[in-house]
Amino acid sequence: MRVEFYVLSSANPADRLRAACQLAAKGWRHGLPVLLRCADAAQRDELDQLLWRFRGESFIPHDLVGDDASAPVVLALDEEPGTQQGLLINLASTISPHVDRFSRVIEIVNQEPDLLAACRENFRAYRQRGYDPKRVEL
Repeated sequence: MRVEFYVLSSANPADRLRAACQLAAKGWRHGLPVLLRCADAAQRDELDQLLWRFRGESFIPHDLVGDDASAPVVLALDEEPGTQQGLLINLASTISPHVDRFSRVIEIVNQEPDLLAACRENFRAYRQRGYDPKRVEL
């Protein structure tokens, strides 16, 4: 499994959501099933709305895991993923309980102190599980 931490230079939560939309669109265009793991229902709903209007010229097919777990891009909290071996974009502060079902994991980090600390813990936890996480500056 490939694990990457995409690091944003800002502390703005909206920048994380925009980055998640861009990465989901890219994964979908490359034929990967994408799961966006949200921190809570409010973030999931905000991301759902953002995916509708993210790019005016292109539609990103998505749905909530409870409505259609096999959609190309799925929004979830900790529900069981509908597919295996796709891309997990993690916006929650903890590692997904289903992380081993994915071939690629992207954690989106910003400069908000609490999130930064949680992501550092996740980075160490991935290493302890035998993965070799990489850092990518955005």
